[in-house]
Amino acid sequence: MKTELVTTLKRQATKILADLHKTKEPVLITEHGQPSAYLLDVEDYEYIQNRMKILEGIARGEKAILEGRIYSESEAEDRMKKWLK
Repeated sequence: MKTELVTTLKRQATKILADLHKTKEPVLITEHGQPSAYLLDVEDYEYIQNRMKILEGIARGEKAILEGRIYSESEAEDRMKKWLK
């Protein structure tokens, strides 16, 4: 992962963004020697967000199972019919 100072980002934003789009490598921006932000390509960011939604859905499903909130196949079909009208 590439690391850049915030002052470098201010001075060379166009170049840094061009490199980011070319390499698809995230850029860590630092301020006062400390990590401050990441720059990601838009496609990579959207991919990560979609993956997070899927993982959150799986986690909700696992929690529902542990809490006993489950449905039989026929109950699930009935509930889905209401949504698919």
